Amino acid sequence: MRKREIWILLLILIGALGVRFYHFNWPLADWHSWRQSDTSAVSRNFVKFGYDILFPRFDDLSNGVSLLDNPKGYRFVEFPIYNILQASFFETFGRFTIEEWGRLVSIISSLIAAIFLYLLVKKHVSTRAGLIAAFFFAFVPYNIYYGRAILPDSLMVMAFLGGLYFFDIFLDAKTVVKKFVYYFLAIFLVTISLLIKPFVVFFFLAFLYLVFMKYGLRGFIKPEIWVFFLVVTIPFFLWRMWMQNFPEGIPRNDWLYNWNSIRFKGAFYWWIFAERISRMILGFWGLPFVIMGLLFKHGNKEKLLFVFFIVSSLFYVHVFATGSVQHDYYQILIIPTLAIFFAKGVDKTLKASREYFNLWTTRIVIGVSVIFMLMFGWYIIRDFYSIQHPDIITAGRAVDELTPKDAKVIAVYKGDTTFLYHTNRQGWPVVERSFRQFADAGATHIAFANPTKEELNLATLFEPLKVTATFAIFDLNKPTSLGLKELNKKEK
Repeated sequence: MRKREIWILLLILIGALGVRFYHFNWPLADWHSWRQSDTSAVSRNFVKFGYDILFPRFDDLSNGVSLLDNPKGYRFVEFPIYNILQASFFETFGRFTIEEWGRLVSIISSLIAAIFLYLLVKKHVSTRAGLIAAFFFAFVPYNIYYGRAILPDSLMVMAFLGGLYFFDIFLDAKTVVKKFVYYFLAIFLVTISLLIKPFVVFFFLAFLYLVFMKYGLRGFIKPEIWVFFLVVTIPFFLWRMWMQNFPEGIPRNDWLYNWNSIRFKGAFYWWIFAERISRMILGFWGLPFVIMGLLFKHGNKEKLLFVFFIVSSLFYVHVFATGSVQHDYYQILIIPTLAIFFAKGVDKTLKASREYFNLWTTRIVIGVSVIFMLMFGWYIIRDFYSIQHPDIITAGRAVDELTPKDAKVIAVYKGDTTFLYHTNRQGWPVVERSFRQFADAGATHIAFANPTKEELNLATLFEPLKVTATFAIFDLNKPTSLGLKELNKKEK
């Protein structure tokens, strides 16, 4: 690398690090805090109960996730690599809270992903395009927020991009030693990405295309290629087979595909392409450059590699149609695709300006468009950082201070597990059974954030532990005479 190139990339990474520290030490109660809480709870329970990685547990003991009682709080989704990192860094280094360590894992993953994205685009398009792609990945407000959220997706994207990069240079390596090192690194990273989330399998098209470009059709009968795909997928299938032993800990996921029949409907395309990609991610003004990146001819080095990123992204959002519309974090996986074609669009426009446009006018237009893209993107994303319901934090901390460490709590706030997470206890986020059944399951307290008059009436059944304007906590072990009657009711 030339010094100038290194310095530009370094400045991008420093800037990316800086913006991801925005509200770094705020409580976990921002956008999608329920999903972040469920993720962080697994890590915290590793610290509490030990690193039994084959039996990950979170705080929710209800049947709302799997429709089955989950008395141990099993949480079988992604293999808990992210949680192992978060918990072990917290225990090893201290200093930060466990939530802050979760954000640090995401931040570091996001920065490394930007480096791999830069290397891939540089290799197949140009150095300038690689730097632009890294810039986009680093500073688009949507990716800033999710590049510091307590979710495993940043780690997944980093591992996928790193695996693809090392697989790419493995195919080009000339010496046995280099081939072995790059091959091992590619297997290691792709295996991690699949264990975190299987969505990466859609991007196997890019791996297959690289094999075809290097060896033609005979590449698909090479033993090392077969071994690669077998080795990276076997741990995933083993994990999924193991999960089936604990159906109570597997969240329902059939709804992700097309539960509301939205696929191929106008509403689907509005939400994905207009609302999410054009508005939320590209801030409107970045869209023309992505389109131009699609329209310009592919270079000799690139050929159709990044076209397969587009195909893979389209397959992904269409297969998981309802999930992609329901949760905006499902678009994290397609950010590299958008970064690549944005970078290609800007890079090719600058090259074309030499022949068709005024160079300085082109630079000014691009600069203004990028500024507007970031400004409008920030305008849309800024509320993601807001703590909309501070009462759940106050109430959760009160429960943590006033109840025994082994208490099991019913933390009621519209079913939001964020409140339960802030109690630092396992329990239930909803009242989904009778008080007798709760008592049999080991519930010791019930708490409400911002309680209603009806919820405060629970004082007729159980002795209040503490009641304020922002929360109410009742001791289920101290029922009133009326509460005793309620607990002794026979179940029908």
